[in-house]
Amino acid sequence: MAANILLVEDEPAIQELIAANLARAGHHIVRAADAESAQRIVREALPDLVLLDWMLPGMSGIEFARRLRADERTRSIPIIMLTARGEEHDKVTGLETGADDYITKPFSPRELVARIKAVLRRRAPQTTEDPVELGGLRLDPATHRVAAGAQAIVLGPTEFRLLHFLMTHPERVHSRGQLLDQVWGDHVFVEERTVDVHIRRLRAALESTGHHQLIQTVRGSGYRFSTQVESTGVQ
Repeated sequence: MAANILLVEDEPAIQELIAANLARAGHHIVRAADAESAQRIVREALPDLVLLDWMLPGMSGIEFARRLRADERTRSIPIIMLTARGEEHDKVTGLETGADDYITKPFSPRELVARIKAVLRRRAPQTTEDPVELGGLRLDPATHRVAAGAQAIVLGPTEFRLLHFLMTHPERVHSRGQLLDQVWGDHVFVEERTVDVHIRRLRAALESTGHHQLIQTVRGSGYRFSTQVESTGVQ
């Protein structure tokens, strides 16, 4: 599945090479030549992943990574550092700052695509095309199909994205605001009660197979996908 990747790299030739290879791999690329421009882009819309050069004009990549991790809105964005600094203490600094991976230049485009896939699978599985099977449901992002055993379940696009996100983050409670950011995108301005409407539609679609109970309401907190049925505070 295509991911929205923010590439922060000040060398035009390297930026072009990386962007071309990632676009060829099916990703959507937004470019920034410095951290200040990247900050403005992130304020407009959250990317699925940030590819971040260490050495940038003005604010360094390390400082930008620190700022992303310090802000509740951006702290969960996966970050891969790109740098020519290959010493062990540099790698440790990058990882301790909050980077999810650290790639030393020069690197092959194939390696970069593989590293991105690995980080997304670990940190943002809803952006991958890996099928998910849980609680008797199987969701396949590549074919956009959901099934309970041999029975197909028809979902609208929003309900599909909502179920995909919940199934790839099972047992975690997500507030309505978090679901809006992750499923609709934080640049889309809709009311939080919109989430309730789509949760009802999702449950209605799952009811015929009895899987609607997997979508649980946690009073005062939000929603979660759980195979555990609890009676306290959950509907």
